[in-house]
Amino acid sequence: MWRGVGYRVGQRLLASEFDEVVEILPLPQLTAVPGAQPWMLGVANIRGNLLPVVDLRLFLEGERTVLHEGQRVLVMRQPGGNVALTIDELFGQRSFLEEQQSSHEALSGGRYSGFIERVYKVGGHAWGVFSLDRLSRTPEFRQAAA
Repeated sequence: MWRGVGYRVGQRLLASEFDEVVEILPLPQLTAVPGAQPWMLGVANIRGNLLPVVDLRLFLEGERTVLHEGQRVLVMRQPGGNVALTIDELFGQRSFLEEQQSSHEALSGGRYSGFIERVYKVGGHAWGVFSLDRLSRTPEFRQAAA
């Protein structure tokens, strides 16, 4: 059995390893960063630490996340400090059985292909196991300056 944190980005249902997720927070107040990539929304002061906030959907799909009241960010580790990622919806803990494992193709198109490790099919819905570790090591993601 595999367990992780479930969330939605755009139309894709994703889950990430518990040890890749530091915490989940309401969207903090942001300060824009001049000259940054469009997907870099800004930085936030979280308990005295500056945290970059990234629009994950814009980075992966080229479409901006529609920010709303109650918006959440998922905080992940990366070398040099944590990063917050916008998510469209939070589902909390998700568990998947090995026999629910399915083909990658439905979820791993486009930019997702390098980050989806496997797919589970549950109740007619495909859940992709999204590697935040791989995301954090992607050169383009690490280079937020435009």
